[in-house]
Amino acid sequence: MKPKLTLVGAGPGDGELITLKGIRALRQASVVLYDDLANHTLLEFAPEQALKLYVGKRAGKVSLTQQEINELIVEAAQEHGHVVRLKGGDPYVFGRGYEEYEYARLYGIECDVVPGVSSSIAVPASQGIPVTSRGVSESFWVITGTTRHGELSDDLRLAAQSKATVVILMGMSKLDEICAMYCKVGRGHLPMAIVQNGTRADEQCVIGQVWNIAQLAAEQGVGAPAVLVIGDVVSLHPSYLSESMRNFSMAC
Repeated sequence: MKPKLTLVGAGPGDGELITLKGIRALRQASVVLYDDLANHTLLEFAPEQALKLYVGKRAGKVSLTQQEINELIVEAAQEHGHVVRLKGGDPYVFGRGYEEYEYARLYGIECDVVPGVSSSIAVPASQGIPVTSRGVSESFWVITGTTRHGELSDDLRLAAQSKATVVILMGMSKLDEICAMYCKVGRGHLPMAIVQNGTRADEQCVIGQVWNIAQLAAEQGVGAPAVLVIGDVVSLHPSYLSESMRNFSMAC
């Protein structure tokens, strides 16, 4: 019954992409607090008697606030022992995992972190898009689409002017603004992909260029939750080889 918190990265969506260490933590859990983006089949690895509590954490859906989650972690650990906080992707990649870790430590609770496969890398890979490739891209940025103040990150403005691959998480609500920014700096011709529900059975992907991707996504019904990928590596996707994708006939 010693209070303990283990932050576990559940991976990008496919239940088989969790680590072995993550599964072992689940098997030892007294309480599992899980996010919307974590594959719910992973709860089967937890003991039958363990409490399994949904805490939401998807934009536009009802969920606990971060402070409420922090308090619930402490309460559950003190009352039941080992709390596993199951978070989509990696807990420390835009997952607010450190905030939960830090809060639990303030109450003297032992904490551990099990890294997860980040959607920023795995989702592009699931579509055959490498975030780096020799002769195409030497580096990549991973950026949040919306800051805590509801604005675009200043880092995105810098990234738009670089030659690096840019991966944007939680960016669908700002898609028009992101594309307009790229066009403004003369980068509207860059290949771009939007991957919804990456690595899951219902994964959808739209491939285009910055200048027309919003229209293509609307036509094909692709929306949140999605990962945005911008850069020349997207041209390695098989569907980008069609003439309609390669011809850039409009000026931004």
